[in-house]
Amino acid sequence: MTSLWRNREFNLLWGSQSLSDLGDGIASLALSLLVLVKTGSPVSAGLVGTATQAARLLLRLPAGVLVDRVDRRHALIACDAVRLLVFAVLTFCVITDRAGLELILVVAVVDAGASAVFSTAEDASLRSIVPIGQLPDAVARNEARSYGTALAGPPLGGLLFSLGHAVPFAANFLSYLVSIVAVLFIRKPLQAPREEEPQGYGAALTEGLRFVLTHPFLRTLMLVAAPLNFAITGVIFTVIVALQRHGTTPAVIGLTETVVAAGGLLGAFAAPAIQRRLRLVPLVRTLCWTAAALLATAALLPSSIAAAVPLGLTVFLGPAANAALFGYQAAITPDRLQGRVISVIMVAATSLAALAPLLAGTILAWRGPATAILFFAAAVAGSALIATLGTGLRWTESPVTVPAASGSAGH
Repeated sequence: MTSLWRNREFNLLWGSQSLSDLGDGIASLALSLLVLVKTGSPVSAGLVGTATQAARLLLRLPAGVLVDRVDRRHALIACDAVRLLVFAVLTFCVITDRAGLELILVVAVVDAGASAVFSTAEDASLRSIVPIGQLPDAVARNEARSYGTALAGPPLGGLLFSLGHAVPFAANFLSYLVSIVAVLFIRKPLQAPREEEPQGYGAALTEGLRFVLTHPFLRTLMLVAAPLNFAITGVIFTVIVALQRHGTTPAVIGLTETVVAAGGLLGAFAAPAIQRRLRLVPLVRTLCWTAAALLATAALLPSSIAAAVPLGLTVFLGPAANAALFGYQAAITPDRLQGRVISVIMVAATSLAALAPLLAGTILAWRGPATAILFFAAAVAGSALIATLGTGLRWTESPVTVPAASGSAGH
């Protein structure tokens, strides 16, 4: 089997999304800084951030239906073209001092919506260009990219903003331009031939929901992934607030998220080696129980930067489990359902995580940071019990033994 590093189509797709992710990271911080420069209002900056997250969440399910219906290459190019256009307009308006809050809000929402469609189309395309046996490695590569751009994007955005307020948006424009060229050079089709007539939106979405909810493995995947995302988001928020209340300097507080992102990046690089030693079921169980223990340990250090260490170790294990779980998901899901299955699982995972800061703040104000962290550790322990006692993961211990055309797991 040809090495994934020699898979021309995957590397072009991976490279295009790397540029798009980096552009997102650059623009995310720069947009917040631009709002603060233009309005001086932290509330306005928060409005842009909230609108961005809402757009990503609300468009996930429609994105799944769309990328299962249209040519995925065309979807990728269209998303980058839309983002390229809005950032060209924003760059021009910043240079000419015409960028107001309304324009910034529109750009942020359009960028977030296009990103939701692009990432869904990219994930759905993996199975068409990557052999079944290499899907976990491909997912691990994507995890490394996400953590790497999360580390590099915001600092680069801040640096470019200091050189000129329009510079980060011009750089983002260029990233989307190069991404379009990379996608155009992909030769293989990014979906299987489609013979059926397109369904209506409601029927198509219902089919995707039914496939996930009635499949034991996919149902378990949601019940494991959603609490983990929820807990990690909640604990990071709790630690940051606790550090701030303790009088910790902003630079040290920022180090918390850097340690977490670095743990994820290192975990992504280590994922293939970890997967060689642990098969899917023991790997997921190990992650869940270890994460519960590590997060409980962070409760002993809620007002110390040392709390970032167990958080970073928890995230370190995540990419290997994600690679195994989502690699197997790609293997067992028919191509015509890839987009919808991915979007349903991601909405379940991210919507629960969106509630984490509110719950964390409420518990923190009521009982303090240690109790809040223990609450989230208990949520992960619930995932561990599902992974240990449930039957969904027992359908298989190998994500690479399923034939390409299979629609269900093997016993």
